[in-house]
Amino acid sequence: MDVRNLLKYWLPALIWLGVIFLASTDLMSAEHTSRFLGPFLRWLKPDVTADAIAKVQLFVRKVAHLTEYAILATLLWRAVYSGTNLKIKISTLFVTVWAVSTLIAIADEFHQSLVASRTASIGDVRIDMIGAVVGLLICRSFTHRALRPLTNRHRKSNKWA
Repeated sequence: MDVRNLLKYWLPALIWLGVIFLASTDLMSAEHTSRFLGPFLRWLKPDVTADAIAKVQLFVRKVAHLTEYAILATLLWRAVYSGTNLKIKISTLFVTVWAVSTLIAIADEFHQSLVASRTASIGDVRIDMIGAVVGLLICRSFTHRALRPLTNRHRKSNKWA
């Protein structure tokens, strides 16, 4: 693997892993994110209740989990699919990237268990796993679209196919 491929395909995935690690620290704890979300919601709707703010914050945090792992899976797919010379089936790539994303989600929750202001949650791992599947389904759909014109062209040029 040359340095250009490493930088172009693998560096974004490694940077995103750093973002996930940073998000698991005290910096992105519920206590810190509520400092921004609460005032913003009160600005939008001054009579919003504390219970409503808590529900919105929980929803935003869970969507963030889903999104960060969809992005991770997408970047890992891209790195393996385009940044290596591996010849593997799309289904094998799908399962492998999903498994790696799941292991990262488990490690991320373990990391959160070591941070005083954070808690680990198997529910968050499940959300992360679903996010990875969403990212992988998007990648798979783009991969099939990219391959389809080549297949059709081959069929048209070969009258016996």
